[in-house]
Amino acid sequence: MNQPTVGILHPGSMGAAVAACAAANAAAVLWCEAGRSAASTERARQYALRPMGTLAELLDRSDIVISLCPPAAAEDLARDIAEHSFAGLYVEANAISPVRTQRIAALLAPAVTVVDGGVVGSPPVGGKTPTLYLSGSADATARIESLFAGTAVQTSVLGTEVGKASALKLSYASFQKTSRVLVALAVGMAREHGVDQELIEVASRRTDSYLSEPQYVAKTAARAWRWGPELEEAADALATAGLPPEMLRAAASTLARWHEAKDDNELTLTDALDRLAHP
Repeated sequence: MNQPTVGILHPGSMGAAVAACAAANAAAVLWCEAGRSAASTERARQYALRPMGTLAELLDRSDIVISLCPPAAAEDLARDIAEHSFAGLYVEANAISPVRTQRIAALLAPAVTVVDGGVVGSPPVGGKTPTLYLSGSADATARIESLFAGTAVQTSVLGTEVGKASALKLSYASFQKTSRVLVALAVGMAREHGVDQELIEVASRRTDSYLSEPQYVAKTAARAWRWGPELEEAADALATAGLPPEMLRAAASTLARWHEAKDDNELTLTDALDRLAHP
């Protein structure tokens, strides 16, 4: 089979690194530079992605398009795709609910084949190997497996039903990301009473406790602008399943207090806790 041309929407920290892995088995990896930030442009340059002036140009040249963007933008981006004559394979790899993924698949059908995707893990750099979970038609998921074969992005097919990969991603995210929020609340409460170090010591006796990693709170604050909408999506998924969504909505509300810390990699634990207490 000829190597496909791949389009990435859009090259954020995860998207750019995933696109770079796809480049190993692709004829070219394209991105659309129109309206993108200087940071996106620099990431695309760093990973040697080929710039296209417009979305239409990217779609005309791409056999496979991978969508990795903030959850809130996923459906609008799919609508933009629907307005063009793209007729290839679309990997909906955003952290959105199964219902939204299925809605996007219906929106793009029948011209576009949609593969449901969910990335679990950190961007594939520095030896990290995230897993891209996939669900959709067997032929389509097999093409994505081939695209990432031999790269740092592992793939795992969950079945043919669109929505399964999204469900797994949000199920994991609802625990992992909410747990990080609970760490911030617990350490913040303990600090008010002067027992934060004692709390960490207690937690460190359990090696699997996030409470023994309070330094991660600062990273949580810097990523809150992305994590909050993801937890809102997970809450929607819980509600659809007849399960209570309030815990995840509360966690998303807590993350919103860190909105101004967006991508602040210089943030300290003290700074993050102060912003949480005094937004």
